[in-house]
Amino acid sequence: MHFTTVHFAEDGTEDHDCFVDSDRVVRLPYGRPCAEPVTHWAYLPTLPGLTVHHVEGEGARTALRNAWG
Repeated sequence: MHFTTVHFAEDGTEDHDCFVDSDRVVRLPYGRPCAEPVTHWAYLPTLPGLTVHHVEGEGARTALRNAWG
């Protein structure tokens, strides 16, 4: 599941600030009308040897080299 600011469904429906799971089911944050709202969101564990959950760019290569060892 991931969060997106705009999601276009196969039927042309446009959703804003929503979660989309792996089978493309749109789930809205708690408090917005939805059959299955998202009530909480868990972070992935931090990357090995780092204090962050996500690395982009050149920093990602360095993090991978350090994790692989």
